[in-house]
Amino acid sequence: MDDIQFEETARVGQIITIKAKVNRAFSTSMEVGIKVTVQDTLANIEKLVSVAYATYVAKPVGAGKIELKPVKLLSRQDHLEHSLATERRRIRLDYEQVFQNLMQESDKEDDTLKEEDAVSTDLTHVQSIELVLPPHANHHENAFGGQIMAWMETVASISASRLCRSYPILKSVDMFKFRGPSIVGDRLVFNAIVNNTFQNSVEVGVRVEAYNCEEWIKDQARHINSAFLIFNAVNDKGELLAFPRVKPTTKDGVRRYHGAIARRRIRLARKYILSAKEDEPSDPWKRSNQVYLSYSNIATLTHLAAKPGWEITSTLDDIKIWTHEEGDVLSFKVEMQVKIPSDLAFSLLSDFTRRQQWDKYYLTCEVLQAVNEDEKIYYVTSPSMTGYKPKDFVVLVSRRQPCQPSEPYIVAVKSVTLTSMPPSSEYCRSEILCAGFQIYSDSSSSCTVCYFNQVTLDVLPHLAANLTGSSKSIEDTALACIKFLELEGKKY
Repeated sequence: MDDIQFEETARVGQIITIKAKVNRAFSTSMEVGIKVTVQDTLANIEKLVSVAYATYVAKPVGAGKIELKPVKLLSRQDHLEHSLATERRRIRLDYEQVFQNLMQESDKEDDTLKEEDAVSTDLTHVQSIELVLPPHANHHENAFGGQIMAWMETVASISASRLCRSYPILKSVDMFKFRGPSIVGDRLVFNAIVNNTFQNSVEVGVRVEAYNCEEWIKDQARHINSAFLIFNAVNDKGELLAFPRVKPTTKDGVRRYHGAIARRRIRLARKYILSAKEDEPSDPWKRSNQVYLSYSNIATLTHLAAKPGWEITSTLDDIKIWTHEEGDVLSFKVEMQVKIPSDLAFSLLSDFTRRQQWDKYYLTCEVLQAVNEDEKIYYVTSPSMTGYKPKDFVVLVSRRQPCQPSEPYIVAVKSVTLTSMPPSSEYCRSEILCAGFQIYSDSSSSCTVCYFNQVTLDVLPHLAANLTGSSKSIEDTALACIKFLELEGKKY
């Protein structure tokens, strides 16, 4: 189960609606999207409680794995979720590495360990034992994951309440996975303890161990799950209460204390990047948010491309220009027919050091960080306009190859902030909110290249001139791009 954020608390007498569907099948596993809303019948108001993503694996009859069939996509939203499921899968796979990197930094943050008035975490330890009965299990006689999570929340809330002297409110659950099943007849032992506190929130770690009758006698536990639950507490006026600082007393407690710091940094990165505001487009590039910035980069471009309501404004031979208006946000799309294979176009367009060979608005472009094969940070300068300073950009370029032939290659671009590259007095630092390419294969020797750009003040004059017919700069740049790609294609 991915991280779960609770936006609203459901109360007695309200109606809860749960919708679930399979977003994508990955060979032997599948992602299921779950949306929970709550309706207050008296006020006639419906609010979002949570959106979550769970990964399921089909249980084989024999020893081999079950190969899953692809999901049939029926709507535009189906296609969008199907595409983004791949990015969410990358986050799951990269989570452990990101966490270990942050643990190395968190080890240095030990000021709280020296506070004399801090509360010992030992005082928050709570243990509970449950017996798995038939109503707690599915038709395989395995305990429901939701039932285990409910028991975990109960024991965790008791642990948190020992610090706040109030009723804690569950706000989120960190990404966790079920390590193994528990069946009817198992005894489940839940151990909960506060790992750390952060002013108005507390993280409680819960470890679940299972025993059958023989294992219980021999004291041989099966570790089936661990999770980290984050709580808030409020007073009678609904105001957030502050939690006291805590201090661990054991080596394992110190590890969990620092782990809570690392997980909080990941939570904050995910929360603010995945819900980024347009007036704050440039996110800082840090260890804690690299995975989520990459996801945001790809997801934002994918959402823009999938929006309904694109209107064609210009057609010129192999080039079409489309515009899209949504409130005060204006975007444009340039569609180009290119006579080279799609994989080659992807390779050439994702290498931004070659961008100035066809784009006159790119004066220089250098790699600042080669994060991995699919993520690079570039520093770009643009030529000066009459009476203005030249502009510069620091951008993250994320590239993705398709998982299926019908899907596009993606090259997504957005501005980021690097402490090693602050704004200079020689240039006017500019921003890219959302831009990039989607490349579709038409045949073994041709493809359709679509360029998208969410218009900023820097781009608006060029688009306005094109729309009024006083300039053909966008068409000229597109023609230069086609010429560059097809000339390079002849070399291969």
